[in-house]
Amino acid sequence: MRMTQTNSARKILAVDVGGTHVKILASGQKQEREIASGPRMTAQQMVDGVKKLARGWSYDVVSIGFPGPVLHGRPVAEPHNLGSGWTGFDFASAFGLPVRVINDAAMQALGSYRGGKMLFLGLGTGLGSAMIVNGAIEPMELGHLPYKKGTFEDYVGAKRLRQAGKKRWRKLVKDVIERLVAATEPDDVVIGGGNLVHLKRLPKGCRAGNNAYAFVGGFRMWNGRHSPANRRRKGKRS
Repeated sequence: MRMTQTNSARKILAVDVGGTHVKILASGQKQEREIASGPRMTAQQMVDGVKKLARGWSYDVVSIGFPGPVLHGRPVAEPHNLGSGWTGFDFASAFGLPVRVINDAAMQALGSYRGGKMLFLGLGTGLGSAMIVNGAIEPMELGHLPYKKGTFEDYVGAKRLRQAGKKRWRKLVKDVIERLVAATEPDDVVIGGGNLVHLKRLPKGCRAGNNAYAFVGGFRMWNGRHSPANRRRKGKRS
């Protein structure tokens, strides 16, 4: 996904889909709104809930941060922490508007990006991850790589936090981050996600993200210089 300039006059609804909540914010609004999600929420239920939640707001296009792999603007696997019916779902038809879908960690990474080579890691229900190199964003699934007797996500996700307690979980998070940083060699490391608040201190060389950056990323998908729609036009500018 290469940086490009787009029409900044669009009114955008940014939707951050998570395993426990769906949060939304529209251009020009100052207060986000949210609804509960959970393991039974289908794609259609999300759209219906968001449309009701956004009543009174004006928007022309929609950005969606999806908690799973996305290819060519469509989810390619059912999410681990939500219901079914996400793959193959026509979000544009459901909303009746142009829609761009991107991995949720990638959307928050877009909002956090300052330049160079950045690694984003989101500590939430699972472990979100994305990299941006000189403006080109690549959503990643680092959380599913093998680690100990499971995967990275198994050891730093919300379930392990509840089971192991904060002290043990913090040690695991530190070890996982250090391993991923050593492997990817970024210039900048951003740690975000809802469970960031449970860290006493960040590993060396890391900075804290903010869930609100997901909305910044959602707006940048249309108005800024980061447009997932341009992935197939690599090397071209508009």
